[in-house]
Amino acid sequence: MPSSTEPRGGLTQAEASARLQADGPNLMPSARPRTALNLFWEVVSEPMLLLLVGAGGIYLLLGDPAEAAIMLVFVWLIIGITFFQSRRTQRALEKLRDLSAPRARVVRGGEAFRIPGQEVVRGDLLLLAEGDRVAADARVLEGLLQVDASLLTGESGLVLKRAGDEGDTGEVHAGTLVAKGTAQAEVMATGERTRMGRIGRTLAEARTPPSPLQAASRRLVRVWASVGFLVAMGAVLISWKWADRALLPSLLSGLALAMALLPEEIPVVLSVFTAMGAWRMSARGVLTRRIPALEALGSITLLAVDKTGTLTQNRMEVAELWTQGLRLEVAEATGLPEEAHRLVEISVLATPADPFDPMEVALRAFALRTLDGTEHLHDGWKPTRAYELTADILAMTLVYAEGGGHLLATKGAPEAILDLCHLDPGLHAGLQAVAAEMAGRGLRVLGVAAGRHPGPDLPGSQHDFAFEFLGFVALEDPLRPEVPEAIAACRSAGIRVLMMTGDHPETALAIARKAGLDATLAPLMGEEVASLDDATLRARLASATVCARLRPEQKLRLVTTLQALGEVVGMTGDGVNDAPSLKAAQVGVAMGARGTDVARETADLVLLDDSFGSLVEGVRMGRRVYDNLVRSARFIYAVHVPVLLLTLAPLLFRWPPLLLPPHIVLLELLIDPACSLVLEAEEAGPGLMDRPPRPRDDNPFGATALWMGLRQGLFVAIPLLAFAGLGGSLGWSEEGVRGATFPALILSCYFLVLMARSGGGRPNRLIAVLSGGVLLAGALLMLGPIRNLLKLGPVAVPALLGGVGTALLAGVILHFRKPRLPPGNGA
Repeated sequence: MPSSTEPRGGLTQAEASARLQADGPNLMPSARPRTALNLFWEVVSEPMLLLLVGAGGIYLLLGDPAEAAIMLVFVWLIIGITFFQSRRTQRALEKLRDLSAPRARVVRGGEAFRIPGQEVVRGDLLLLAEGDRVAADARVLEGLLQVDASLLTGESGLVLKRAGDEGDTGEVHAGTLVAKGTAQAEVMATGERTRMGRIGRTLAEARTPPSPLQAASRRLVRVWASVGFLVAMGAVLISWKWADRALLPSLLSGLALAMALLPEEIPVVLSVFTAMGAWRMSARGVLTRRIPALEALGSITLLAVDKTGTLTQNRMEVAELWTQGLRLEVAEATGLPEEAHRLVEISVLATPADPFDPMEVALRAFALRTLDGTEHLHDGWKPTRAYELTADILAMTLVYAEGGGHLLATKGAPEAILDLCHLDPGLHAGLQAVAAEMAGRGLRVLGVAAGRHPGPDLPGSQHDFAFEFLGFVALEDPLRPEVPEAIAACRSAGIRVLMMTGDHPETALAIARKAGLDATLAPLMGEEVASLDDATLRARLASATVCARLRPEQKLRLVTTLQALGEVVGMTGDGVNDAPSLKAAQVGVAMGARGTDVARETADLVLLDDSFGSLVEGVRMGRRVYDNLVRSARFIYAVHVPVLLLTLAPLLFRWPPLLLPPHIVLLELLIDPACSLVLEAEEAGPGLMDRPPRPRDDNPFGATALWMGLRQGLFVAIPLLAFAGLGGSLGWSEEGVRGATFPALILSCYFLVLMARSGGGRPNRLIAVLSGGVLLAGALLMLGPIRNLLKLGPVAVPALLGGVGTALLAGVILHFRKPRLPPGNGA
């Protein structure tokens, strides 16, 4: 009889080529990377930037081309900075794909070939062995396999697959890993038609919601664009009809007023602050795929956490040993008692020398660590025969020659081992209860037995041996060590943690207890999610901490239900089964080292080191970014007030213009570095992680920031207007008044920077920006060509001292009238 992996004929190369042409390559659905052109269009299509580009173009048609060039150069500088940040993030994502393309072993024309996984077609005959990643959905024709389907189902245990079974147990699926056994399987579906592919297709049905800041900035754009247009039109009419100016100067005044009103710094601030936050996070092993997610991360109220590979390490280790008279919890033991030596000795003798199964790897590593230096470790022994796991006997026995007979070492499912030992019914039932109790705590339990067989001949079945029951070895997928501290930090920050897993409820509850989650409540089961109506499900979710036996579509329903309850949801996961929920959540967080391509490409954040504790840093960074955005918003509003009033007052009072469009654009060269270098670098304030998440509808550009900015801006604008009016009354020329007032405005803006700081930033950046402002003001006063280009006149010493004194007066007023804000509001 042929072995289970003896090649059949398979498809011919011509048949395979035809099917590849008809069905397409065996590729999973994935998001296409954005091209440089896509990124550039996203940047230049920002409404604020389009308005500023349009304003510069109008000025180019109506005014001095040299002055228009100053504005347009600055606009393109903004575009360049934003494009650079977006492009760098995109390249980082592409570098993340460090896993080589999967390959598959197939039979074609009677010969075995190893081909790229994307060339596998329907009808191909797959040859599967330990360590293979299954390339497509297939039906097992011959052989017996144990597969790790955790990336697809969320369960960390192995699943038995065998030929002849109907339904799922007779099929293997794309993305699963063969842990033990060999088999031949006929491909039934490839690419998007596989189970993994169908899950990937559901991503298109999950709508990605905009982040709160994106929504706030869009509202801001609409409001300020409308206000700016109306005010500019009014200014043109006032200048032309009431102030009796010509149409061209009136249009220029209206254009200057519109530019003074437009907070075009907002796109730059949003881009730079979040991009710099993303850069800092990358240094901590967290890749930000979508930059707005960093802001949303600071406002999440609930983290929906996948268990396998997220809370746990997705590897097995020995957790507990049980023999009659001994129960040993390995984590708390200082050594291995003599009574347990025989149990560990036989369990490792029943394990292949070079195992692939995660439980066997853990058993062997444990034995090498605990039995080293004892007579119970037999590294050089080789079995003379192996009785493999079968569908009828879920146990394996390795036979070793010993004297004139044989030593038997067997391990397997507890019920199979107890059956092989032929125990009396009472003892059998008691031991079965012990195994059930251990399994109820989320442990994977193996029974271990030993025996001796006299003579050289061996029977055909394991049932023909006389076994002595030795005990149980319990293994677990251990909790990540940083998880309890991270969950405690989330609780302190007012963030609820909800476990969502496809695993057994007892396993989930055991991990929940170790992680610090409330495991006293009954878990919400997948069948409940499927059967409950929306109202009942919302009520059930209000108190749940663990959801178990979930299917992918059920995780998605839970996320959308939580969002309907007003939660800002962050979803963590690594498997294909997590991808729809990752996309639907406000913040999707995937594991980078172990996660699938589908999960990584769907998520907003990727934990490159798979460290759950990095999420806490993400929350901290999100809150810090938001607080600094609040400071910057106040500063932006404040700095626009004197600019606006110095532009509007000459129209109302029939003065010569104090500010022209190039002056306003030049101020942007000061405002952006102040925000990007000084305010962006402010450190987090005290108590950042000891306060609840901010309200979902809160935003840094709202009424509170606007009012505080207007208040501070008036403290600067009023002294400057008084100084300009005094200069005009003293007979200074139009250029002279402008030449004395504009440098004073620049210095006053830096006092606004000082007022916006929390005091926790980097002083060297502040010094650099302040020095740049002083040098610029000096250049405006001293260098004739620059003065002439900007239409600034020479400034006499009394006027210079008056301007400096006015700026200092504004600074003193700002200092004594600085608002005192509670922590968490950019204070």
